Amino acid sequence: MPSFTLPPINDNPDGGWGPSASNFPDQFKFKDIPYAPYSKSDKLGRFADWNDLSSDNRQSAVGLPSTQGARAGPGGRRGDRNQAFGSGTASAFTYFHVEDESSFSLVDNKAAAPRRGGAFSRGRGGGRGGGASYANRGAPRGGRGGATGRGGANQRGGGQRRGWRDWEKNNRTRESSVVISPQWQMLEEVEFHRLNKLRLEIDEPVDLDSYGRLFAYEKSYDRITTKTEKPLQLVDRIKYNPTTSDDPVIQQLVSKGVANVYATDVILSVLMCAPRSVYPWDIVIVREGNNLFFDKRDGGPFDTVTDPTPPNPNDPAAKSAPEPPSINSATSLSLEATYINQNFGFQSVIENPPPPAVDFSHPNPFYGPDETEPLASCGYRYRLFDLGITEDEDLKICVRTEVDAYSAGQGNPKDGQGLVTIRALNEFDPRAQGAGGAPDWRSKLDSQRGAVVATEMKNNSCKLAKWTVQSVLAGADLMKIGYISRANPRDNTRHVILSTTSIRPLDFAGQLNVSLANGWGIVRTITDICMKMPEGKYVLVKDPNKSVIRLYAVPADAFTGEDEEDGSEDEHESAI
Repeated sequence: MPSFTLPPINDNPDGGWGPSASNFPDQFKFKDIPYAPYSKSDKLGRFADWNDLSSDNRQSAVGLPSTQGARAGPGGRRGDRNQAFGSGTASAFTYFHVEDESSFSLVDNKAAAPRRGGAFSRGRGGGRGGGASYANRGAPRGGRGGATGRGGANQRGGGQRRGWRDWEKNNRTRESSVVISPQWQMLEEVEFHRLNKLRLEIDEPVDLDSYGRLFAYEKSYDRITTKTEKPLQLVDRIKYNPTTSDDPVIQQLVSKGVANVYATDVILSVLMCAPRSVYPWDIVIVREGNNLFFDKRDGGPFDTVTDPTPPNPNDPAAKSAPEPPSINSATSLSLEATYINQNFGFQSVIENPPPPAVDFSHPNPFYGPDETEPLASCGYRYRLFDLGITEDEDLKICVRTEVDAYSAGQGNPKDGQGLVTIRALNEFDPRAQGAGGAPDWRSKLDSQRGAVVATEMKNNSCKLAKWTVQSVLAGADLMKIGYISRANPRDNTRHVILSTTSIRPLDFAGQLNVSLANGWGIVRTITDICMKMPEGKYVLVKDPNKSVIRLYAVPADAFTGEDEEDGSEDEHESAI
């Protein structure tokens, strides 16, 4: 009687599925057969080809031309640059319709469509892939994907094209606004796309106190046109902008425990508009007990106004490499913009009554008795914002805000009515490289103001957003923006005022698509991260070349009394 003997079963000692490599049976003679990698995108035509005579590629055996290296074409399709592992290597198993395709033909019995325009006619022939020259006149009308059509060899996504005007891009690398020491410890890294998703609605702020003196805004500047331009004057005035920790008023408020977080409107606006920033910046954060201070470095990016160049890292005028002495260099433009902003604010107010100057509750806290130079028109309002999510949560931020003037006849400035902030946009040379395609203000500002404003909103998105946030934080009713240009494009010392526009900060925030709720969400998130850290000093740095911010732990004596050479001396920017 025949018997059946069960073959030996070798369990996998590793606990995995299938036979183990350690005790592979010797009778399995196919264990040394080489394995041909494949990609999921490949089609398998057969498992084995016994008629392959070429030993490396079956196309020659069946009379087909070799496609090795021809798949990507002269420049490669966009999707073929990063092929999957093993794609195209197992050519012996590739699927081909040899017999079908060689005997297949298509008979088109439809009438030919009439031609709609040729090389010299008014039609679409020379537009989307149509005939581009007289030689193409007899060729069929090109469509999408033709030699000159959309998606063709010379158009979007075809041929060797990798991006828009790659040949003239120099892939500039910016330097950080502060030198990152090897001893610093990176604690957090947050991408901008995560910051964009944050949101926090807050209540109306509480006014704690006010300091300084305000002059009335000169309304005649609103009537200036390009034909009645007015020269920008050099006005010698003093205006203080100390950092948070050096503010004596904030030190008094800290002793009273009115808030947990302290900052200035300039520093806070950079943080709230961080996702718009392109240029590097840094904020020094100090935690003492349960209090958090947002500070700036001496000589850092907060002491100058962003230059008027657009956020194009490839503009020759915005290179971070050592630049020749030029009035259109990044450093020169930044200093010029700072000079223009200060002097326009000093010039556009009425210092001699009427109308009279308005004194806030206390005099300027930074003006000492030994000072002799006259003070500029400036009012400091210390305001308290509640960042708590629930009613039981006690997290408040005290912000020192600034206003530049008041509008006469709009209410009592002491009660926060009719307050004005004054800023200035400047034009250096519309024909220079780095002008961002801005129209000539002298010819377009009166007739096409919308085009000028739209260009400035595109080129200076972050700067305008910061100005708007500062005005909203200060509770200003109006924001005056002056349009100032060089009297001669080759002279950066003489300027003229071409026009002035007046806009409400909240309305302008809507035009710029600035979300205050998103800004407060960013402030709350950074505050929560820092509150979890032990006491000490930290620095929040915007990466110069990536859309990311990083939090570093730094020694307690960092940034104190140092003559550091910033790696961003050519930038002097916070961000555009």
